[in-house]
Amino acid sequence: MKNIINTLLLLIVPVSFLCAQSFTVETEAFREKYRQEFLHSSNSPLKKADLRFLQFFEPDSSYRVVARFEKSKSEAFEMPTYSGVKKTYVKYGTLRFRLNGRKQSLNVYRSLSLQANAKYKDYLFIPFKDKTNGMISYGGGRYLDLKTTDLKDNTYTLDFNKAYNPYCAYSDGFNCPIPPAANHLAIEIKAGEKKFGKEHQEASLK
Repeated sequence: MKNIINTLLLLIVPVSFLCAQSFTVETEAFREKYRQEFLHSSNSPLKKADLRFLQFFEPDSSYRVVARFEKSKSEAFEMPTYSGVKKTYVKYGTLRFRLNGRKQSLNVYRSLSLQANAKYKDYLFIPFKDKTNGMISYGGGRYLDLKTTDLKDNTYTLDFNKAYNPYCAYSDGFNCPIPPAANHLAIEIKAGEKKFGKEHQEASLK
């Protein structure tokens, strides 16, 4: 019996290692694609030389959780941005999940202007703040993106390793939505993008 248990333990360890390795590779691939998008965006605040100043937490699978999705029927509202301009959104629904042993929730929003664009009609948006803001991560909060098609059977795999900074983290002059109070988490999210490692730049209004 002891030999069987030892054999099973030897099998479990390599499987766990391979899963962790696969997750790290997946996360790094996402981040490399993220870096490259700055070079192809017409209004990018960063140049190629700036990419080395992008900083991230180490990939951590404990910050990838399965969330329960609850659809909402809400009126359109104006979400303020850091430039003072307001953008029109609707609350699309709420994601409920457990993290660090505590119940958490984040609202998911849909931009009415993007919804009118065929290319982005399925685009959804999660702006959020957490206890790392202003310390390790950008003080203005971070964002997560998803699509309506990602919400299957009222569940969604929420991966904070994919949390990214708004353009306002790199340069002035952008209309970056301010995360609503409902999306302020009372915990640290030590995953995703950290503070930009270069002095803030000035830019014309985008």
